[in-house]
Amino acid sequence: MPSGEKIKNIAVELKRHAPFTLFGALTGIVLMLLFKNIEHQTSKGLFYVFHPAHVLLSAMVTASMFQLHTKRRKFIMVLLIGFFGSIGIATLSDSLIPYIGELLLGMHIHVHAHEHTSFAEHAHIGFIEGWYLVIPAAVAGVLIAYLRPKTKFPHAGHVLLSTWASSFHMLMAMAGQLSAWRAVGSFGFLFLAVWLPCCVSDIVFPLLFVRGDHVPHSHH
Repeated sequence: MPSGEKIKNIAVELKRHAPFTLFGALTGIVLMLLFKNIEHQTSKGLFYVFHPAHVLLSAMVTASMFQLHTKRRKFIMVLLIGFFGSIGIATLSDSLIPYIGELLLGMHIHVHAHEHTSFAEHAHIGFIEGWYLVIPAAVAGVLIAYLRPKTKFPHAGHVLLSTWASSFHMLMAMAGQLSAWRAVGSFGFLFLAVWLPCCVSDIVFPLLFVRGDHVPHSHH
């Protein structure tokens, strides 16, 4: 259980990340406006470019954060924390929160679905639907971090990649019908989808496994 000092430091990190996440959400809306008439399969293809890239950088940051703040640097620990931290949080950020947003905003999420389409395909759960891209990306990210732990650039990069993955996830459901209401609602869900999950992945999750109260801010 995180101590009071850890909770305080985590709150500071969330506050510091809010402005950049806001900027990322704005870039996501710009993408949605530019590509609002994009075909479903093209949106899906782009989602499976940005989502695995997000997982790769997320695994790098999560594994690096753990290594930089602990003496327990056994590879199996780094692998497990980097792998599950990146896969789990990226799924929440890029797939589940956008999917909930699509439901609440009344998007045509079933327009391309078949009768027997599974939930993983409806929600585009990357590690199931596109496991052959997402799982290797997570492992590669952990390996890179294990050899050279680094958090600054990967964190900033994966915040943007997460935003863009979420944007194309929502574009898949819009079927070219981007109204002002949906644009505003999408902005809110993009911000939420990136801000809390990405900070949890990069900061909170790895630090749960670090002993001691001091949490340096090395990725700034």
